[in-house]
Amino acid sequence: MSWVTKTLNSTLGKKLLMALTGLFLILFLVVHLVGNLQLLLPDEGEAFNKYAESMATNPFIRVVSIGNFAFILLHVIYSILLTRHNRKSRPIGYAESAASTNSTWSSRNMGILGTVILIFLLVHLKGFYYEIKFGEMPFIDYEGVSYKNVFAIVAAAYSNVLYVAFYVVCMGFLAFHLSHGFASAFQTLGLNHVKYSPLIKKVGIGFSILVPTLFALIPVVMYIQSL
Repeated sequence: MSWVTKTLNSTLGKKLLMALTGLFLILFLVVHLVGNLQLLLPDEGEAFNKYAESMATNPFIRVVSIGNFAFILLHVIYSILLTRHNRKSRPIGYAESAASTNSTWSSRNMGILGTVILIFLLVHLKGFYYEIKFGEMPFIDYEGVSYKNVFAIVAAAYSNVLYVAFYVVCMGFLAFHLSHGFASAFQTLGLNHVKYSPLIKKVGIGFSILVPTLFALIPVVMYIQSL
């Protein structure tokens, strides 16, 4: 067994992979948010449809998308492995008596939060990614060029109040997940210092509030516009 395999199979290696994949997914959230905010532009979806087309046809973006799916899978797998390891190694009595004083609610329930987010991702991918790739798509012309009307698919989904409510609730779970995961990733990578850690924690809290809120705002605004 090579040192790479030994490292990845160790508890420290699993935590490092969790941190690295988590930070990549955090970066992906920012990029995805910037693209999705174009849904709110007053151009009836033109900017978003052109953006979606460029994302679908750019070879670099396709490679990144495959990597993103791989990182999500790795993040889920290693989170399960670490959760099982922690449960086996931690005395039950100690865990029950000290959990509320030594950790936050988010850190104690990362498994639940992650499970809800995973369910959301599966529903989200089925409703959008799968339909766009394999479903019957409407098309729209801009200056003589035909584009998939992805905006119409999104607008139809966000006209459903139940889906909008589901989306908003899941963004709440994402906020709690990020509130612990952001700072925890930096700590795992050894980027913690008495001088900088408080700042990283504050940035993480701000990020965990701002990004999910903006994501949740999109379907809410589009639902109101559909009334």
